[in-house]
Amino acid sequence: MERPVQMAQEWLEGLGADQSGSAYDPAKPKRNEFERFSLAGLRVSRAEPGRIICHLTVPKRLADEKGKWHAGAIAAMIDNVGAASIKSCDLPIKVSVDYNISYISTAEIGEVMEIEGKVLGHKGKLSGVMVEVRRKGNGEVVAQGRQWMKATSRL
Repeated sequence: MERPVQMAQEWLEGLGADQSGSAYDPAKPKRNEFERFSLAGLRVSRAEPGRIICHLTVPKRLADEKGKWHAGAIAAMIDNVGAASIKSCDLPIKVSVDYNISYISTAEIGEVMEIEGKVLGHKGKLSGVMVEVRRKGNGEVVAQGRQWMKATSRL
C-alpha cells in the first residue's frame, strides 16, 4: 500500500479510537469526542489513491428513537470518509465549503453498511468528493453525499 493511502486509512480508523487504540467509551470523555463517538467501529476494507471503502455495523449509540441510523451520524461519516479519500491522494486535510447529502433510505441498528468515498477531481485548492453509503448485503443506497473541500494548511 502506498504511504499516503496507508496514512489516510490510519487517520480515518484512528478517529474512532482514543490514543491507546481503545474504542469509544462514554464513561471516559476525551478530546475529539465527536469523531470517536460517530466513527468507533469503522474499518477500512480497501484503500487506494482517491478511493476508500469502509464498513460499519450501525451501533445503538448512533440510532434515533425509532432505532434508525441518525442522519447526523451519517453526515459525520460522509464528511470524514470524504476527507480521508482526499488525504489518500497525498493532499492535505481540507474543510468542507459545499456539502450536499441525499438521504434515500434508512438503516437500522445492527445492519452492516459499506461506505465508499471517491475523489471526483481537483482544481487549485479545491477537491470534489462523492461518498456513497449502502447496505453491504444488497448494495441498496442509504445516502449519497457530494462535497467540495478546500485546503487550508498541511495538517
